[in-house]
Amino acid sequence: MVSNVLTALVVGVGLGVFLQKGRFCFVHAFRDFFAFKDSRVTKAVLVATTLTMVFWSIAYALGYYQGFWTPGWGLTGLVGGFIFGVGMTYAGGCASGTLYRAGQGYLHFWLTLAFMGVGYAVFTVLFPTLESAYFEPFTVGEGVTLFEVSPVPAPVLALGVAGLVLLTYATLVGRSATGGAGGADDATGDSTAVRADGGRRTSGLGASTPVVGLRQFVAGTRAYVRGFAEIDDWKAASKRPWDPRTAALGITALAVLWFTQVSIVGVTGPEARWTGYLLQQVGVDVGGFEYWGSVLFQGQGVGLTVDMIMIAAVILGAFVAAVWSGDFSVRVPKRRRVPNAVVGGFMMGAGSRLAPGCNIGNIYSGLAELSVHSFIATVGIVAGVYAMTHWIYRDVGCAI
Repeated sequence: MVSNVLTALVVGVGLGVFLQKGRFCFVHAFRDFFAFKDSRVTKAVLVATTLTMVFWSIAYALGYYQGFWTPGWGLTGLVGGFIFGVGMTYAGGCASGTLYRAGQGYLHFWLTLAFMGVGYAVFTVLFPTLESAYFEPFTVGEGVTLFEVSPVPAPVLALGVAGLVLLTYATLVGRSATGGAGGADDATGDSTAVRADGGRRTSGLGASTPVVGLRQFVAGTRAYVRGFAEIDDWKAASKRPWDPRTAALGITALAVLWFTQVSIVGVTGPEARWTGYLLQQVGVDVGGFEYWGSVLFQGQGVGLTVDMIMIAAVILGAFVAAVWSGDFSVRVPKRRRVPNAVVGGFMMGAGSRLAPGCNIGNIYSGLAELSVHSFIATVGIVAGVYAMTHWIYRDVGCAI
C-alpha cells in the first residue's frame, strides 16, 4: 500500500506538470481542430494514445500489468459520451484540463469540479432507476479488450494498429501538402508547383500522398529532436510552455508506470469517489447508496483509494509547474462565464457516469487498451465536441 501511495504521488504530480506545461487538453485538441484546423494538441493526443497502446500491449504480454477497465459496450457509450463531449466543450476544459487549470489558479475550473461533483451525486441517486431504464436496455455486450480476445499477440496487434494510424496520418498530411488532389499533380514531376492559394507543394517527384506525408512526419520529428540540442538555457526553457509532444511523451511514461503498478489512468471515476468520500465526512451515509457502496467502493467501505490520491496529486503538480513558470494566479471568472462552469461541469459529471468514462478513461486509456466500449464512447465524445463547437461558433462558422 505504501509503495502504491508513493507511485500515486509520483504519477499524479508528474501528470500535473506535463499537463500544465504542455497545455494538454482534449477540448483544445478537438475544438481547436474543428474550429480553426489547429492540430497541434490533436497530434500530441494521437502520439500519447498510440505510444501508450504499444507499451501497454508489451506490459500485458509480459504479465506486468494490474488489469484492464472494460465496461459493457452499447449505446450507453454513445449517449453518455455525447453528453460529456458537449459538457466539456461548454465548460472549456476536459477532465484532465480542468484539473491542471484548477491547480493553475482558475476558480472557474474549481467551480466546474464542484458541479461535476453534483453530477456524480445526482447520478448516484438515480442509479437504481437508470440500471433498469438505461443501462440494461442500452448495453449490448460484455466488456472486452481486443488484446484479450484477438488471436494475434498483443504487441503485434498494437504495432499493426499504430502502423495504420501512422499511414492514415501520413495520407491526410500528404493530401494537404499536395493540394488535396490525392497526389494527382505528382505525376507531372513538378516538385515546385504553385498551389491555388499561392503556396508551394512539398511533394517529391512522383511521390504518392502517404510517402509525402511520411517525409513530412520524419522531417517534423527530426526538427523536434534538433530543438532540444539548440536549447542553451534549460532553466529558462523549462519555464516557457512546452511542446505538446513533450507532454505526450512524459504522460506516456507515467501511464506505463501506473499500468504496471495500479491500473489504467482514469479521472472521473476517482473524482466520483472523492465526491462520496467528502459527503461521508459531513455525515451522509454514502455507503447506503448502491452506486457508491457496491460499485465505486466495491463494498470495501468509503475511504481513500490510491487513484483518488493520484488525482489530487495532479492538481498539486499543476500548481508546482504553474508557480515555477510564473503562470499561477488566482483568477476569478467573469459573471457571464459562470453558466459554462455550472452547466458544463454538471454535464461532464453526469455524462461520464452515463457513458461510463471521460475523455481520459475512454479516448486516452480506453483506446490504448483497445476496449470495444471506448471505441463507441470516443465516437460519442468527439460528436459532442463537434456539435457544441459548431453551436459556440455559429455566428462565424467553423473551419471543418
